[in-house]
Amino acid sequence: MRLAILVSGKGSILEAIFDSGIDISLVVADRECEAIKLALDRGLEAELIKRSDFCEKFDRVAYTNQLVKRLKVADIELIAMAGFGTIREKPLYDNYAGKVLNTHPSLLPAFPGWNAVEEAIVAGVEKTGCTIHQATLEVDSGPILSQETVPILEGEDVASLHERIKKLNENCM
Repeated sequence: MRLAILVSGKGSILEAIFDSGIDISLVVADRECEAIKLALDRGLEAELIKRSDFCEKFDRVAYTNQLVKRLKVADIELIAMAGFGTIREKPLYDNYAGKVLNTHPSLLPAFPGWNAVEEAIVAGVEKTGCTIHQATLEVDSGPILSQETVPILEGEDVASLHERIKKLNENCM
């Protein structure tokens, strides 16, 4: 099965997938990031499909169509979003229904969205974790495939908690 990994950051989940021996056909990033360098250093095909802007006026449908076109050219059959920061629109799910997986740094349905780690700390919950779920058009709401928990330590900050959650993500792969 031809797998694409969508990335936006350091590439820790990409690295875990690569290290597990899973064949990766394509890595796509939406912004300049360390994950692209990581992919290239490991001999993977990698491409930057850069967002035009990060404003409200950003055309998500046009961006999603550009992404889908590239995935189709590479004959991609399965997509794993590994910290991909751009919300995709309907064309992705029309073309890859049931074939888009996402990692999320919370125990969904709690704390969906980009600021999940910070929101968990602010809410004062005792634990959070990571979720792997089937992505759908509605952000962070698809069927849950796997979850792992991690306690939130007293005085913990967002960066340290996020790093511990990334380690869980690596173990869930």
